Amino acid sequence: MQSILQYSGIAASIWLITGVYVASLFYPQYSHTRQFCSELGATGSPTHTLSPLINNYPLGLLFTLFGAYVISVSDGSLAYLSIGILVIVHGVSTWGCGLFAMDSDPYTEHPTLSCTIHSYCGALMLLSLLIAPSIVALSSKFTSLMRGFSLLCVCACLYFCYRLHLAFKARTYPGLYQRLSYGWQILWLVAFSFYITD
Repeated sequence: MQSILQYSGIAASIWLITGVYVASLFYPQYSHTRQFCSELGATGSPTHTLSPLINNYPLGLLFTLFGAYVISVSDGSLAYLSIGILVIVHGVSTWGCGLFAMDSDPYTEHPTLSCTIHSYCGALMLLSLLIAPSIVALSSKFTSLMRGFSLLCVCACLYFCYRLHLAFKARTYPGLYQRLSYGWQILWLVAFSFYITD
């Protein structure tokens, strides 16, 4: 059981890429550069039911299991304990994004309650994997290499979040910048997974 928990963070990263790709195959003319990942599960989309089943629910479980593993090896370390809790928050928020679908039009001025909850869950997902690497970057418990890499991931994520904001306003390629922003968070999670299982 411990070995399953140990590698669940790495498994989540692989599952994420595979799941989004597979779901997109059932969404005619879906654009990975122009559309958000959540549009795969949006209300009325061709993959409204499929996407959360193969993405949000299993991913939420894998993130939660990895967070539990981090807590189990924390050995009284506040840094490890906090990171574990944040990864669990990320997992639970992933479930939330699956349970509460976004609206079919991401530019709607009057979002439904489901879309509003979805947005808050998405914000928690973003913040949880921004704070976790920030803890590593600021903590002396970790190696200089891991701290530096964590800082790089935080900065890269924030940069692409800014580019996402601009792309969303311009209605150009928000999907691309969402993937780049989240990609740096997932890259950090993979690195951290290898770091603590070494």
